[in-house]
Amino acid sequence: MPSDVSEESMSLLERFVVLMYDRTSDTMEVNDARKQLFAHKSRALENIPLTQAALQQHIKRASLQGNCWNQTLVLNPELPIPSDWGWTKEASGWQPFWTTLPEASKSCHELIHCGCKKGCTDRCKCTKAALKCTALCACSGDC
Repeated sequence: MPSDVSEESMSLLERFVVLMYDRTSDTMEVNDARKQLFAHKSRALENIPLTQAALQQHIKRASLQGNCWNQTLVLNPELPIPSDWGWTKEASGWQPFWTTLPEASKSCHELIHCGCKKGCTDRCKCTKAALKCTALCACSGDC
């Protein structure tokens, strides 16, 4: 079993996931597709793909499972350490390691967006929250 998921495999799997969520997309990476689907196509969070970091952990867990199944007929299988393949050891046993990203609630302020079309004014939601405009804003953060 390889020591990690190759960049080439990751790229192919990312493109596959992007197409599952938007079959007309020309985007190659899930993070770009998330941004496009959420910001420009107004998709709900449950209708956009998972992050690249979460996808990578999921692929690792699926690869580990496939490796285990591949060795079902081997007398003494050589199984990799689960902690290297998307799992974490806790008191209750092995649990999925979901993502390397910080918890969403700690960065929810980034979801604030304005509807300013010709530059931001005093009525801008971002300005009121003392934040810079982002790609989610109607001004695309160009103000």
